[in-house]
Amino acid sequence: MTVTDVRLWNVTEYRRMSETGILSPDERVELIDGQIISMSAKNPPHAATNLCAADYLRNLLTGLALIRIQDPIALSTNSEPEPDIAVVQIDSRLYQDFHPAPSNIFLLIEIADTTLETDRKRKAPAYARAGIIDYWIIDVNKWQVYVFREPHEGNYQLETIFNEDDVLSMLAFPEIEVQISRLFP
Repeated sequence: MTVTDVRLWNVTEYRRMSETGILSPDERVELIDGQIISMSAKNPPHAATNLCAADYLRNLLTGLALIRIQDPIALSTNSEPEPDIAVVQIDSRLYQDFHPAPSNIFLLIEIADTTLETDRKRKAPAYARAGIIDYWIIDVNKWQVYVFREPHEGNYQLETIFNEDDVLSMLAFPEIEVQISRLFP
């Protein structure tokens, strides 16, 4: 049996690959835990839900937070994923000089039509290790929202599933009610 060491990448090397053309601008990839991961295609239900959820949250959080759509976040020196929605602190320069880090992030959301297991088993641990306190997966197939909270040692201690008729609140803004049905088109 041959044992092969895996070469992991850091954010600087990952960005350099894009700058030099090793990674094409058209490639849909993200860096998670040092690995360059292909991102799934955005099917119409995914795209429509992403737009609907982002618009709804933007209306709820005007003046309180920025809503970033499919933009990078800086989790660590070897993770720069691109969550579908990131609810982040307002930055007067709109994060021109840096990507939001965990200390800037109120909530991360992934939209799942074909990626539910990946979002639960690959992204959730990465987000938990970074200390993201509020992570949601919007399941477009069952019209449910998986809510992950209480990160501890690379895992979330609390996972709750909400249905389309439910209401929930973000940890950062507990006074604002989010109607699950409004996250969907």
